[in-house]
Amino acid sequence: MSEGDAMIRHVVLFTWADEATNEQRKTVAAELSKLPGIIEQIRDYRLGDDLGISPGNQQFALVADFDDVESFLVYRDHPAHQAVIRDHIKPILASRAAVQYEL
Repeated sequence: MSEGDAMIRHVVLFTWADEATNEQRKTVAAELSKLPGIIEQIRDYRLGDDLGISPGNQQFALVADFDDVESFLVYRDHPAHQAVIRDHIKPILASRAAVQYEL
């Protein structure tokens, strides 16, 4: 790949609010899991709850790969993705950390 054509990896980590229920947390995972079937620009999509092995960890992680920056931007701004954020993540979110980098 030439410069500017590198694949992009998006990593996001969440900590949930204390009042977040297990049902709400499961719904976030279920709704996010639907996105690869909706947004064709997603090349790889993995998510899961922290195993609780190390204290102080974030509680949920998502890693997604895209062919290029433009594909990531389609995902970032896609109405289905934005709806999951608005309807399921933000209501129970305590903190979020994210990074995008070239593979």
